[in-house]
Order: sequence, then structure tokens, then C-alpha cells
Amino acid sequence: MLKGFKQYIIGAASVLIASSLLAAGCSNGSTNDKVRVAEVTRSVFYAPQYVAIEKGFFEDEGIDIELTTTWGGDKTMTTLLSNGADVALVGSETSIYVYAQGTTDPVINFAQLTQTDGTFLVAREKPETFNWEQLKGSTFLGQRKGGMPQMAGEFGLKKHGIEPHKDMNLIQNVDFGNIPNAFASGTGNYVQLFEPTASLFEKEGIGYVVASFGTESGKLPYTTFMSKESYIKNNKDIVERFTKALYKAQQWVDSHSSKEIAAVIEPYFEDTPIDLIESSTERYKKQHSFATNPILDVEEWNNLQNIMDEAGELPKQVEHGILVNTQIAESVAK
Repeated sequence: MLKGFKQYIIGAASVLIASSLLAAGCSNGSTNDKVRVAEVTRSVFYAPQYVAIEKGFFEDEGIDIELTTTWGGDKTMTTLLSNGADVALVGSETSIYVYAQGTTDPVINFAQLTQTDGTFLVAREKPETFNWEQLKGSTFLGQRKGGMPQMAGEFGLKKHGIEPHKDMNLIQNVDFGNIPNAFASGTGNYVQLFEPTASLFEKEGIGYVVASFGTESGKLPYTTFMSKESYIKNNKDIVERFTKALYKAQQWVDSHSSKEIAAVIEPYFEDTPIDLIESSTERYKKQHSFATNPILDVEEWNNLQNIMDEAGELPKQVEHGILVNTQIAESVAK
């Protein structure tokens, strides 16, 4: 997996450097510090980030956010490593892959956004009652090999006695951004989807949510904000203010209703009905997917590596303190 990941990084870097970044939020000529953020996907799962932008929490801290959706862990990390972004919002496993390859400027996790898996198991046919055994012999449209959605999914399946690579026809050759379209076009009996896509498919009769991988995998640093060590060292004040704005948003999300949150983040989901944004948000709130503070603790980090190891994708054990900076988050959370 590491070889493939490394080859992808090298091959895609030049393309991403040459590409223009589409900004969801950008500098408006103010004297604020601009921070370029590359998010791995666009999902209600990242509600606190959008709240921080829309409620002006970043602006209050003197930061203008330039937000780009890079659609996939490999692409997101490539964007960060090639200086196409200052901060990446992506699964913490990517920082481990980069570190294992050898680097003088490792990618450091400094603020956690989500603390569970964010995908849901969607079945093409709605069962009268769902049982995990129903997946045996089925065709499962999976996620990228070595990515957190796939590893957390496999972890959940194994808990219920299902060996993903033996008991199912597992498809993993579909690009991350095209997985929903592939399922909608008829590929697979089951698929892992983020919200609001899962709810949208349910509404349109394309598939039905039957289980949550978030409840199966437990607490882990599923998506975190990370930067190169050099960026954090040279821009410590900006990173601290960034984390402070995020913490305000996390607290706001925790203390407000799904309806109120949906009204704030609606501009980021123009093609999704507001009622689906609200129900998607409620699903994530009920399973405590949104971290209430930016601290990535040791227990979560170890659970991440256990899941990676179970999937056969952990290149080496990495101590929490090597790739995680909790000082900034702990200071802000006080």
C-alpha cells in the first residue's frame, strides 16, 4: 500500500500544483492571515468547520479561510506536501503513511474534528430486518485500500464475523469521488457512504441505511487538521488562532440543535434539501461523531493504529507524541 501511496504522491503532485484551487471561503482584501485548507471530502460530517467559517469564528481570530475539496486522502495529502495548502483536513492515517516513508518535515496532527467513523452501511434493497450475515456472498462497493473509511469498515465487518476479502466480492477500484455515482448506477449490493449522500440516496430510493460504521469502530481521530511541522513552527500564532476558532465552533455545534446547525451550513450543500442536512446532522450528533474539543488523545491514537494493524495497513507503530501536537489544542481548550 505504501508503495502505491508514494507513487500516487509523486505522480499527482505536479498536476495539483498546476491546478487552480476553488475557494469556498477566501481572502477579501482584508489584512487577515489567509489559511488554505484542503478538505478530503464535502460532508455534513465536517459541520463544525463550516460553522467556524459561517459564524465568523475564523474571521474573529484574524483568519481568512480558503477552502478546497480535494476528494480523497491521497489527493489531499499530495496537495499539502506540494504546498498547495497550508492545512489538510483528512484522516490521521495519512500522516503515519508519510512518516513511514521517511521525511525531514513530518505532517503533524494539531486539531481533531471528528472522533468516529463517518460512514453508513447502505443496502440497495431494504430488508425487513437487518442482519450482518446478509452481507456474506454480496458485492460490496468499498473505499480506497489503506484509507480510513475502508479500514474502519473492515474493522466493523470483522466484529460481526465477516471476512471482507473472503466472504464478499469487495470492489476497491472506484475513485473515492465516484463511489456514490457507481452505486447509483447499479454497482454493488452494499456501499459505505457519508452524509448527506446516504440520506439523499434513501430519499430517492437508491439505497437504505441499515447500520453505522461510526458506532462499530469506537472513538478514533477519524478526521483531523494537520500541517507540516515546518508550517506549525513558522506560523505558531496562526495555528493557535485557527484552533481557537475551531474550538468555538465545536462548542457551538455541541450546544445547538441539528436544525440550527443545518441552517448555518446549508450554503455548503446547495443541492441537498435542508431537511436532509438536518437529519444527517442529527445522525452524527446522536453517535457523537463531532469532537467537542480539538484534543487528539493517546487512547484515540492507539485505537486508530489498532484498526490499521487489523487491516494489515500499519507500516510501523508511531508514538502519539511524534505526530500529534496536543499543546496547542490543550491550551485553547482551557
